[in-house]
Amino acid sequence: MNMMNDLPDFPLDHLAFSGNLDATALIIRDKHYSYQMLNNHVGRLAFFLQESGVSEGDRVATWTSKGLIACLMPLAAVRAGCIHVPINPLLKAPQTAHILNDSGARLLIANKARLATLDDSGCDVDVGAVFLFDEADVLAFLEEYAAEDGSGSLPPLAGDLDRNRLAAILYTSGSTGRPKGVMLSHRNLVLGAIAVAQYLKLTADDVTLAVLPLSFDYGQNQLLSSWYAGACVVPLDYLTPRDVVKACARYQVTTLAAVPPLWVQLAEQDWPVEAAAPLRRLTNSGGALTATLARQLRSIFKAKTDIYAMYGLTEAFRSTYLKPALIDNNPTSMGKAIPFAEILVVREDGSAAAPGEEGELVHAGPLVAQGYWRDAERSAQRFKPAPGHSNYGGIAVYSGDTVRRDADGLFYFVGRDDAMIKSSGNRISPTEIEEVAVQSGVIIEACAIGRRDERLGAAIVLFVRTQGPSRHTDANEEALRRYLRNMLPNFMQPSEIVWLTELPKNANSKIDRNRLENIVWLTHLPENKGGMMRFDLLDEPQSIAVV
Repeated sequence: MNMMNDLPDFPLDHLAFSGNLDATALIIRDKHYSYQMLNNHVGRLAFFLQESGVSEGDRVATWTSKGLIACLMPLAAVRAGCIHVPINPLLKAPQTAHILNDSGARLLIANKARLATLDDSGCDVDVGAVFLFDEADVLAFLEEYAAEDGSGSLPPLAGDLDRNRLAAILYTSGSTGRPKGVMLSHRNLVLGAIAVAQYLKLTADDVTLAVLPLSFDYGQNQLLSSWYAGACVVPLDYLTPRDVVKACARYQVTTLAAVPPLWVQLAEQDWPVEAAAPLRRLTNSGGALTATLARQLRSIFKAKTDIYAMYGLTEAFRSTYLKPALIDNNPTSMGKAIPFAEILVVREDGSAAAPGEEGELVHAGPLVAQGYWRDAERSAQRFKPAPGHSNYGGIAVYSGDTVRRDADGLFYFVGRDDAMIKSSGNRISPTEIEEVAVQSGVIIEACAIGRRDERLGAAIVLFVRTQGPSRHTDANEEALRRYLRNMLPNFMQPSEIVWLTELPKNANSKIDRNRLENIVWLTHLPENKGGMMRFDLLDEPQSIAVV
């Protein structure tokens, strides 16, 4: 049975006028933008893109903080016939260069400081092939409103636009290399907005505080789902958790989304009545809430505030959510499928797992992305025909995550079969950290492992080896850390660096990641440097020499 017919979708840019045109759609630094202004600015930015020399189907990138450009571009890019490539502003020039090269971006908007780092970094980017624009200049252009005859602004897309047309490429880390671009269509993004607005019960009088990066699917959807409901969004680049609390009070926020490490910090804050009382809902993704954290949030916000636990992956946006009424008794559950999603638990042979039986989470339905940009090999590994018992059929996403479903139909996360590190809500590629560490020239081998951490979700431990008989010194550790700081964003910096005389190898002569993971997970790492440290690994005593 195919359930793809009669879906309630429309071109993505129509979200710019889905609310009351006089209502506030966006607040940036206390400046209010109505839905009418939102639509005008989207049309004006789309015109700017078109006049800048980009053509239909070109990729246009933003590398900016949560200002007006970052908020408008998801809608303006598609109105101009382009494909948006948002880049996390926390990324450094090497990661940005990779995304620009991989996507083949034709245009980049960033502030002068970021553009300078890209130009001066020595990264392999053909800046002559990319139109570079200072964000301040683009903002000035937007303030010059279009003429009354409509020239200088592009109108909304036609209602009969092909919904499968590519709208965005969101880059997500992979466990075995550089970030890969997930291709999302108008239908993917619009139905994702509708689904979230429906199950969160968003209304036109809601105010969403957008603290998550707009380059993430979870962060971007805060804009799109709120605008579908005709609500208001307040983007916030915060420095401390206290800034979030103050913003909740200042703007009378009703919806707050975060990842577990931020919730841990927010649970430690004092929440005055004026900040806590307006909150109608809290949402969590990017990692599971612990039972303790769920209780802490409940004690602060009481029963009047709904707490939504969610699970998702960029390749299918969002898969499950737990109804707030169930969280107190099922705090670790992923819940059930969101609207427009079919979630299956599948055995290795492709058959359906029984209740209580572990299997791979497979997501089918219209939220499934179109694969990885220009990467047919990795697309084929993750995007495959749905199991025969699927109601949607078509192509499904095989998550690689092991889950189980209980007798009541609630899903529970069991484990991940790749080496991804989830830290501060970010999916981090250990390979990318390892490659940069070796490029430093200070060490010749490296292995990055995630260690359980209450605040971060996982802290990064980097095992390294130098060449020959050279030993660890304060000087070479500082040189390595300095190189990592220059080449990797803050959330990818290792909490600990462990210098070994030899990294353990498996039968294939590859670094034995499992043995190092057992060191990290079963014991604290030694604080002293030097000597032989003894660990019990896999029931077999092993010795690891720490230099």
